[in-house]
Amino acid sequence: MDSKTFISELSGRLGRDAEDITAVVTALGRTIAECVKEGDVVSMPGFGTFESKKRLEREAVHPSSGKRILIPPKLTMVFRPSTLLKQKIRNL
Repeated sequence: MDSKTFISELSGRLGRDAEDITAVVTALGRTIAECVKEGDVVSMPGFGTFESKKRLEREAVHPSSGKRILIPPKLTMVFRPSTLLKQKIRNL
């Protein structure tokens, strides 16, 4: 589902204007990203948890040249769905 379809679906379900829903979805995404970047865990009951995970420095092989390269450490975001969300998806 693309973002336009998602916004349209939410707009219809909530009976709100699509522009308002777009603003809320955008603000939600930015807020979650900022909190996770600062090292906080964002937990949404019934949906899941967003948190940051530090990936260590590692060595990899470049696929076309075969050379070994060093990949620097970085922060990534991890999403863990809640048990309730997993159950809802299984029962569809």
